Amino acid sequence: MDTRTKALDTSKALSFPYVVWLVIFILAPLVLIFVYAFTTTGSGGVTILTAENIANAFSPTYMSVFWRSVVYALLATGICLLLGYPVAYLLSRMKPRTASIVSMLFILPMWMNFLLRTYAWRALLDNNGIINQFLGSLGLEPVQFLYTGGAILFGLVYNFLPFMILPIYSVFQKMDRSCLSAAYDLGANKWQAFWKVTLPLSRGGIVSGITMVFMPAMTTFVITRLLGGGQFMMYGDLIEMQFLQMSEWNFGSALAVVMMILTIIFMYVMRKYDKEGEGAGLM
Repeated sequence: MDTRTKALDTSKALSFPYVVWLVIFILAPLVLIFVYAFTTTGSGGVTILTAENIANAFSPTYMSVFWRSVVYALLATGICLLLGYPVAYLLSRMKPRTASIVSMLFILPMWMNFLLRTYAWRALLDNNGIINQFLGSLGLEPVQFLYTGGAILFGLVYNFLPFMILPIYSVFQKMDRSCLSAAYDLGANKWQAFWKVTLPLSRGGIVSGITMVFMPAMTTFVITRLLGGGQFMMYGDLIEMQFLQMSEWNFGSALAVVMMILTIIFMYVMRKYDKEGEGAGLM
């Protein structure tokens, strides 16, 4: 047995635990979801194959919830991009040590549990919270921050902004600065160099950031529950309600399948804008 064959056998052996993990925790749950989505329990407990669950998932009532989720996710993604892109650009222009410290400040809140971070903002935005207490000390009336669409949007942006900054910053770090120098040598000003060189070269990071923000923003339910008070149901809330509150596993699975299909379509469209695969390593 030559060295090449031994190396191949070794790589197969090392990848076996990963394959087992993949099958048990990813493939098997997906299969169960599809089985539940396309079946229902008939009289006498007999399992019946049906597409009724999927058809019901596309009804106007549930699609209205879906489109509301799309609107909130798009708004949150757009705000994250507007805030995250310049921050990532400024980070890339800092000294490496300073950039590392500032990056750590963005990453540090992510070490805290997602639920705790959202609860913290609920306490801050409450009518008797610190923010309203400060406004009261200035002689201003309390402002209703909680249980509004703005509170949900704020929570989405706060929790997912680092997922926009880090991929773009990673692309900026790997960007060839000589391209900018060439643009300046050819007579381009700063804005022209940005639109013609910097922005196109950072496209991969933008695509990765949009994907990493839009997907979880679409399916979240903790933020809407805590900051929206359950008054603004999103698709994640709908799926969670079917599974945990109504015990409708079949219909909940159908909603999840619809979500997966639409997610795959979205990712395919986004990858079309990243034709060179510049953001592939970040996704």
